[in-house]
Amino acid sequence: MATIISRTVNHLRYVNRSLVRPRLPISSPPLAESLQNPHLPLLQQSLAIYQRCLLSTTTNTAANEGNPESKTSENANSDNSGDGNKSGESHESNNAGKSVRGGPVSWLSFLLLVATGAGIVLYYDKEKRQHIEEIFKASKEVKQGPSVGKAAIGGPFNLINHDGKRVTEKDFLGKWTLLYFGFTHCPDICPDELQKLAAAVDKIKEKGGIEIVPLFISVDPERDTVEQVREYVKEFHPKLIGLTGSLDEIRSVARAYRVYYMKTQEEDSDYLVDHSIVMYLMSPKMEFVKFFGKNNDVDSLAEGITKEIKQYKKK
Repeated sequence: MATIISRTVNHLRYVNRSLVRPRLPISSPPLAESLQNPHLPLLQQSLAIYQRCLLSTTTNTAANEGNPESKTSENANSDNSGDGNKSGESHESNNAGKSVRGGPVSWLSFLLLVATGAGIVLYYDKEKRQHIEEIFKASKEVKQGPSVGKAAIGGPFNLINHDGKRVTEKDFLGKWTLLYFGFTHCPDICPDELQKLAAAVDKIKEKGGIEIVPLFISVDPERDTVEQVREYVKEFHPKLIGLTGSLDEIRSVARAYRVYYMKTQEEDSDYLVDHSIVMYLMSPKMEFVKFFGKNNDVDSLAEGITKEIKQYKKK
C-alpha cells in the first residue's frame, strides 16, 4: 500500500509540473502504469480533484497578476500565522521588483524612462525658445545697425558725361544725387525705372523744395557711346546726366557701388545686360545714404527720399 501511495504522489507531482509548465509534454509511461493499478477508480477521482484545484489556483494567480491589490489582500488573508502582515509586505516588495505583466521592463525602469523623456522634451523646448529669442534680438540689432556705421557703398570715379566732358564724384559735391545704373538698349526695366526716378525728382522739388540731381551710369560701355547716352537721357528728364566710360572705368565704379552686371543672350552685336535694379541716394558729400529697389513706386520713392534728407539734416 505504501508503494502505491508513493507512486501516486510521484504521478501527482509530475502532473503538477506539467500543468504549471504547460509547454512540457506529459509522457505516457508513468500514466500507463497507474492505469493498470487495481485502485484505479480512487486514483482517477483524486487526480480529477487535484487537477481542478490546480486549474483554479492557476486562474486566480493569473487574475491577481493583473490586479496587484487583490493579490496582496489574498496573500494577507490566507496566512494563518501571526506574521501574516509581514508576509503581505514581503509579497508587495517582491511584486514591485517584478516586470510589468511579465515583460522585460520593470515599473521602476518604466518610470525612469518616462522621467528621462520628459526631461529631454523640456530641455529641447527651452533651447528652442532661447534660439528664437536670440534670432529676434539679432533682428532688432540689425534694424538699429545704420546708426552704428555707414555702408561701404560709393567712392571715387572718373567718367565721361553725355557732353563728352570728364567728370568725377567731386563735381557733384554740395548736391543731393540720385544715381541709377543701366544701359540704353534695355527694353523695359531701365525705361520704367528712369521714368520713376524723373517723376520722383520733380515731385520732391514741387512739394519739399529740395533739388536732386538725377544721374545715369551705363553698364554697357561697348555700345553706349557719348552720343548714344546723350540721346537716351533726353527722353526722360532735362536734368538727367548720363555717364559712360571705358570697360575698366565702368567696372571700377560698379565695384565701388556694389552693382552687378553681366552680358546675356548674345547674338552678334545684339545682347542684353543683366544688372542690379537699384537707385542710390547720395548726400551732398557724395556719401551713401540709402538705396531704393524696384518695389517702390513714384510716391513711396519720393516720400522715402524726402524722409532720408530730413533725417540727414537733423544730424
